[in-house]
Amino acid sequence: MKRALTVILVVLLAVACGGRRGRGADGGQADSLATETPEAPSADAGAKNQRTAKADTISLTNYKNRLPQEPIFDIITNMGTIRVKLYKDTPKHRDNFARLAITHYYDGLLFHRVINGFMIQGGDPYTRDTSRVDEWGEGGPGYTIDAEILPEHTHIKGALAAARRVGSIANPMRESSGSQFYLVQDSTNCKHLNGEFTVFGETIGGLNVIDRIARVQTNRFDRPERPVVIQRIRPNEQMNKRALEEEQRALEEAANPTEPEAAKKEETNPEEEIVVEVQTELKDSSILNGRKLKHRGSKKSK
Repeated sequence: MKRALTVILVVLLAVACGGRRGRGADGGQADSLATETPEAPSADAGAKNQRTAKADTISLTNYKNRLPQEPIFDIITNMGTIRVKLYKDTPKHRDNFARLAITHYYDGLLFHRVINGFMIQGGDPYTRDTSRVDEWGEGGPGYTIDAEILPEHTHIKGALAAARRVGSIANPMRESSGSQFYLVQDSTNCKHLNGEFTVFGETIGGLNVIDRIARVQTNRFDRPERPVVIQRIRPNEQMNKRALEEEQRALEEAANPTEPEAAKKEETNPEEEIVVEVQTELKDSSILNGRKLKHRGSKKSK
């Protein structure tokens, strides 16, 4: 009986510790910008994922010809809208973010980690479930994205970057989370992240909303006391249409370059024409009806 009670106690302790994985010694998240721990899918989940992937592909294909190389998305929250532009030279992150947004993956998720003077982080599907609050910061779609870290894309204010699991052992290739992202509030306090995380976009509208979210009251785990909800992330139809038209116009001009400006001019030198006109005028005015022009000098004073 005593041995049976000991076994039960050990099992309970193991479950309790497992429920708090991903925490540091101080109770904070072990990863500074933590990402998911992918779960092993079941057979039913695998079939469902295949159906979802097919539907996602169809949805993204419908938008493919409607998005420019650097598409613009509106992150609509319960505290305002943040408008971001995705970079064309980080195509893996751009396309992944676009696909998740268009297929409603982000609808209803939270900004689960907010640090005033640093950044705001969201995109974890676990945040839909308050019973998994201890796991917030560890969820995702079950895959990672190859790093696309470029020196020209730094952590400026409003930079859009991918969260990832940190540590040379845990993530030597610096692969990004499949869904979690963060927005920089203070570039000075985030400059140490340059070259370590993939920055794949920037904020072009709503920097004040980032500041507003960053100032919300948080607990000791950097979680907002009241929910900051990503209601939806949608392509900005009007701005994307205009950008796409500009791209197509630039492609047409590149394919059919116009003639040089010099070739458009007539062969006759316009300066020579002016000279001829002046000479003709002088001739007509000086020998009009056989009379010569008289020189009118100034009268001498007496």
